[in-house]
Amino acid sequence: MRVDLAIQQAAERLESRARGDSRRDAETLLMHALNRDRAYLYARPEIELSREEIARFNDLVERRLSGEPLQYITGRQEFWGLDLLVTPAVLIPRPETEHAVEAALAVLRPLDSPRVVDVGTGSGCIALALASELPQARIEAVDISPYAISVARQNAARLGLAPRVAFVQSNLLEKYVGDGPAFDMVVSNPPYVGENEADKLQIEVREHEPHCALFGGIEGLDIYRRLIPQAHQVLKSGGWLVMEIGYSQEQSIRELLNDWQGVRAVADLRGIPRVIVARRT
Repeated sequence: MRVDLAIQQAAERLESRARGDSRRDAETLLMHALNRDRAYLYARPEIELSREEIARFNDLVERRLSGEPLQYITGRQEFWGLDLLVTPAVLIPRPETEHAVEAALAVLRPLDSPRVVDVGTGSGCIALALASELPQARIEAVDISPYAISVARQNAARLGLAPRVAFVQSNLLEKYVGDGPAFDMVVSNPPYVGENEADKLQIEVREHEPHCALFGGIEGLDIYRRLIPQAHQVLKSGGWLVMEIGYSQEQSIRELLNDWQGVRAVADLRGIPRVIVARRT
């Protein structure tokens, strides 16, 4: 079977199950099966696939048809221009989280040697994005999951950023709260989906991504209620807290930050408040 025909047939199968951008998914799966880039597929549509290649490709398509996220099948996801490894142990990095990176960078760039901690680092996406932009920063990244820490460390090593980021297993900031104010910034994309909203998630998200990285209690606010007071303890005077939030949580988070200064929301491209920035008094 030719490359172009294999892509066409797979795209038609994926389209029948309404699985995202079916054509692009089919191309990505064939790239993964052949260990080739997209340019190869476009330049050589007439190449005949071997029986083994077809079987390998069909297995990947079946996994996608079952609802498994494309990123877990290929084991990769791009974030902030970085090629990250992802596994079912970590949340798949999403473009919306880049708004948290942008908000953090706006504060951190003028500082000489800021100390930053990324809470709930998962794949390490936020910490590594900041490290790639701020060679002068001292960055630490924590996660409660040892499996997530392992993935994040692999990403740091692959990207040549391991010397710039220290990874620590911790339940939020518990490892630091007894040490006094030490950080210039706490940044986080915490679990913020309410358990009462689980039925609104896409099935592939609800059934495949780690629940501990998705759900933050009944209303999705449990982690914020713990993280905000902890951040107040570990931040220096005037230090910054940057957090991603759910689409309807701005007012609730503002109430939790009533003794912080300069609280402001950063909207995404659709105008939805996506990030909250606050400063320790």
